[in-house]
Amino acid sequence: MSIDVVGYARLMGIDESGTHFRLKEHRTERIEPAVRRHGGRLIKLTGDGAMIEFASAVEALGAAIEVQQAMADANRDQPADTAIVFRIGLDLGDLIVDDDELYGDGVNIAVRLEGAAPPGGILISGSLHDAVAGRLKAGFEDVGSLELKNIGRPVRAWRVTWSAADWSTEPPTSLPGLAAPPALPDKPSIAVLPFTNMSDDPEQEYFTDGISEDIITELSRFHELFVIARNSTFTYKGRAVDVRVVASELGVRYVLEGSIRKAANRVRVTGQLIDALSGNHIWAERYDRVLEDIFAVQEELTQSIVRAIAPQILDAEVEKMHRRRPEDLNAYEIAVRANARAAEAWLKSDAGLRDVAIDDAIAALAIDPRSTTALTALAFAQWQHLAFATAADRSRAWHEGVTAADRAIEIDRSLCFAHSMKGLLLAFSADRDRIDEALDCARLSYDLNPHSMAAVTALSFIEILWGDPESAIEHLLESLRLSPRDPQRPIVLLNLAMASGCAGRYADGVGYATQGIREAPSFAPLYAHLAVNHVGLGQIAKARAALAESTRIAPGQVERSLAGFMFRKPEHQRRGTTFLRIAAGLEDPAAAEALR
Repeated sequence: MSIDVVGYARLMGIDESGTHFRLKEHRTERIEPAVRRHGGRLIKLTGDGAMIEFASAVEALGAAIEVQQAMADANRDQPADTAIVFRIGLDLGDLIVDDDELYGDGVNIAVRLEGAAPPGGILISGSLHDAVAGRLKAGFEDVGSLELKNIGRPVRAWRVTWSAADWSTEPPTSLPGLAAPPALPDKPSIAVLPFTNMSDDPEQEYFTDGISEDIITELSRFHELFVIARNSTFTYKGRAVDVRVVASELGVRYVLEGSIRKAANRVRVTGQLIDALSGNHIWAERYDRVLEDIFAVQEELTQSIVRAIAPQILDAEVEKMHRRRPEDLNAYEIAVRANARAAEAWLKSDAGLRDVAIDDAIAALAIDPRSTTALTALAFAQWQHLAFATAADRSRAWHEGVTAADRAIEIDRSLCFAHSMKGLLLAFSADRDRIDEALDCARLSYDLNPHSMAAVTALSFIEILWGDPESAIEHLLESLRLSPRDPQRPIVLLNLAMASGCAGRYADGVGYATQGIREAPSFAPLYAHLAVNHVGLGQIAKARAALAESTRIAPGQVERSLAGFMFRKPEHQRRGTTFLRIAAGLEDPAAAEALR
């Protein structure tokens, strides 16, 4: 769809500021609401027009008629010499989409048809006419084949007519909660459409609906997400829908859709996550399972999908935020940036980036003191200072981190990440006896959301310190199976290497640490635990090389690692400290024999 103002230069010459104000008002009150209602995507705004893409020809023309009828109503009492009037042109065809640009004949034809349209009117191509004729309340007048500038062939065109009675633009009720469509919430929002049963057996509807309902329920555990309730999304069951129309009607940015097919004793589930504003596919996956215990399979599939898509949504939000100018960010977006920078600092072993994350979190809290996202980011960054021994004042860092975690929990007791951070901070308390309290916090976090990789990694880390590496390994392997592409995989692999060292599984520890280094080569702790496990295997030269690399990435790593070992079980503490000292050349390798 191409929209343009008739006589824009003349209007600006008469009243520049008034024309600009009225045009902006028409865009926000008439054009943009109509585009949202019909699932369109605004590609480009020019001074006097716009280019808009739709996934449906019917929706595109419906939006065009609504805009023109709304403009006719708005101009009813406006003097003719100052009234803003639009021309609209539409074409249907393949497009080349490149981020925020569209290319192709369809774009050029739409622009030329708009130029040939009568003031206040709509001109459409023959291809679009064929797609919409008889499908909405509108008439069409054949204007023949037009020779359009820079178009190499004549284009058949039709002028659209309609009755004002059929396209009323009366505003909807203003009662709270009844405005349509709803605005996007601050945090990332998602609707899970009912999965489609592709099997011949109608009895599989129960299984299919169960998957959809469970995904909605489990996604709701992520307080970072705004999830539409089941009763709303299931109104679309059995209907062929355009996800962008659904997103507009429900007020969400992301839509998850999928299908389930059962054959004999196997079931195949496919899913795709779509950014409804851009139309881009963020994630797609297929799961094949043997159907033995139907409820166990349903639970496993639900967990796999939820663990896969939640990080994808959060990563997409961070990427979207990075594309905006820093001065345009609100408190929520600054807090998201703080969290992203803290996560990056952790994997890059970067103390400077840690401080930047703290500054961002404090800036967000200055705007919104109740921002749990900022509070948990602050706790996360301060805990890293403790874990890497880079805090200028260790006591202050610990107290600021715990205070932030406690404040987040006070605001929202069901926020699992806040409980995880409090557990990690308690594990680094000067009072080593608080490890039991730390484990309770981590277990509560995991119970609140077992699909959160942050909850899994915090619980497993504290289980290792507490003295139960076998339970930690079990949790970590389960998380890798359910979310094999999770961005936090290197942290999972680090914990597996640490747990393997405590359990005496040194070969496994070397394997996990090596894989983690491939995925996050700047994550210094991986090299330290690779060194520990190499000592366990008697590979002293390799251990020293690994620890030297850790020190190169993060100078002072040996001292920090030695100071940071705080295992509850004496045998784990002696083994970890001794093996690390051997790797650092501070102790005779023979000392390892009695501890292996």
